[in-house]
Amino acid sequence: MLRQAFVPALDTTLEGPSWIRNLFIVLGGSFLIALFARIAIPLPFSPVPLALQGTVCLLLGAVLGSRRAAGAVLVYIFQGAIGLPVFALGHAGMAILLGPRGGYLIGYLLGAYVTGYLVERSGSKNLRQAGLAMVIGNLLIYLCGLSQLSLFVGIERVFFLGMFPFILGDCFKLFAACRVLKALKFK
Repeated sequence: MLRQAFVPALDTTLEGPSWIRNLFIVLGGSFLIALFARIAIPLPFSPVPLALQGTVCLLLGAVLGSRRAAGAVLVYIFQGAIGLPVFALGHAGMAILLGPRGGYLIGYLLGAYVTGYLVERSGSKNLRQAGLAMVIGNLLIYLCGLSQLSLFVGIERVFFLGMFPFILGDCFKLFAACRVLKALKFK
């Protein structure tokens, strides 16, 4: 059941080429996340850098659907956990997952899945619904990220270090993501 929910290549029968296609879609999605994680700016006052991989995770949810997007994020997290330098700023390892930024990585998984689920439930490529789904996904990323970050910086500083500096940038990135969806024929 868990494998079916998160790895779309295993969600279908292994007959025919669809599982291979899904596997390559998931691997391609994880590659995109890793590629956009390279576009990151460290902030001297926060352990969390400005990065683009969260927005890519939400976009993948809207475009690929819940299971494929979550599969791509799981592969991405696994790659980083085993030491491939795919996380923001080229970091890798379990220390990142267990450290102040790890909650955001888990949030990417939840955000991508929920974004995809909400878009799937709408039954159409509606741009407004997809945009709202990405906003909800982004809030879930914050929820997970801030929860873990608070263990390291305290509840009194968590919003100043893990959310407020990112809100304006996230609004811009979500607007840009909606432009991408529009180019992909979301109406």
